[in-house]
Amino acid sequence: MQPKTPSQSFTTVTDMVLPSETNPLNNLFGGELLARMDRAASIAARRHSRRIVVTASVNHVAFNRMVPLGSVVTIEAQVTRAFKTSMEVYMDVWVEDRESGERTKANEAIYSFVAVDDTGQPIAVAPINPESELEKERYDAALRRKQLSLVLAGKMKATDATELKALFAE
Repeated sequence: MQPKTPSQSFTTVTDMVLPSETNPLNNLFGGELLARMDRAASIAARRHSRRIVVTASVNHVAFNRMVPLGSVVTIEAQVTRAFKTSMEVYMDVWVEDRESGERTKANEAIYSFVAVDDTGQPIAVAPINPESELEKERYDAALRRKQLSLVLAGKMKATDATELKALFAE
C-alpha cells in the first residue's frame, strides 16, 4: 500500500454558532463542538483510507477558549499517523473575530478511527509519510500516545513501550 501524506486527508469544516447550540452563557456547548470535530475527523479519516470509518476513541480534547454565540468556527483536521487499521486524526479549532476577521486557535483534539469493510471488520490502511516539521512532530507523538493508551488499557507492558521509555531515559 502506497504511503499518503497528511495533506491528502486535510479537511476544513466551517460553521457559525447558533442560539440553539449555546449554553446559558451564550457559548458553544462542548458536546456540540465534540460532534462537529467528530464529523470533521471522520471525513479526514475517510479521505485517507477511502473506506468506511468508525470513531474508536477521543484521545484528547482541550477546551482552551470559549466559542461565543455568532462566532464563525473552523475545524481543520488531518490524519497524523496510520497504524495497521487505525488512524489518528489531529484537529485544530479556530474562531474568527467578528470585526477583524482574525483567527484565533480556540481548541484542539485528537481522535482515533478504524477503517472497516462493508461487514464492519477492520481493514488495513495506508501508512503516513509526514512532510512538514509540524506533521513530523505530530507523527512521532502519535506513537507515544498509542503506546500510553495501550499501557493504560493493560494491552501492553510498560517495559515494552519503547517510545515512552525513551522520554525518560537519560
